[in-house]
Amino acid sequence: MRLPLLAGWLSLALPIATVLADTAVQAEEAVRKAEVLEQVVAPDVEVREPVEPLEEQEAQVIDPEGSDPLEEPLTCLARSIYWEAKGVQGRDMESVANVVINRLASEEFPNTVCEVVKQGSEQSPCQFSWWCDGRPDEVVEGDAYEVAREVARQALNRELPDHTDGALYFHDRTVQPNWANEFLLTIETEAFLFYRPNDTAQ
Repeated sequence: MRLPLLAGWLSLALPIATVLADTAVQAEEAVRKAEVLEQVVAPDVEVREPVEPLEEQEAQVIDPEGSDPLEEPLTCLARSIYWEAKGVQGRDMESVANVVINRLASEEFPNTVCEVVKQGSEQSPCQFSWWCDGRPDEVVEGDAYEVAREVARQALNRELPDHTDGALYFHDRTVQPNWANEFLLTIETEAFLFYRPNDTAQ
């Protein structure tokens, strides 16, 4: 009696294991694509393999729950967009993505998205407030994270226009940091003000 039941369970478990293995392979390939796309933007990195855009379905298998470690480009970028602008309408998410990509392209900042996002430490001062606020970094609103991940995918594919006119810095409208006086204001959105150095030619 138990043998047919066991065989039935095994026949169900094998397709599930195959799907999980396929998803892991897809995620690995998607991460590889994202890393190549990141290298295309970084000024000090030579890209030696074909550059292919990251497709929407590929991006969905990377960090699907918003709880993976911050170790690869799409997750680091999506989590930054999510935590900095998840409750804001309009172009704010895209503009936050623009700043991260502009920094990645600048010789003044690190050569990977994750290094750009984590620059500084997990204690203040840091570059992005969500990274050093002492709170957990896992996603709490799945719908907002899906939007952030799609914006991140488009940013890595270089499909987003730069709404910020080359901005490397931004801050929330509710604060007035001292450093803002040192830079040129490039654009204002509903939630943020964006800046670039005065001597940056555009």
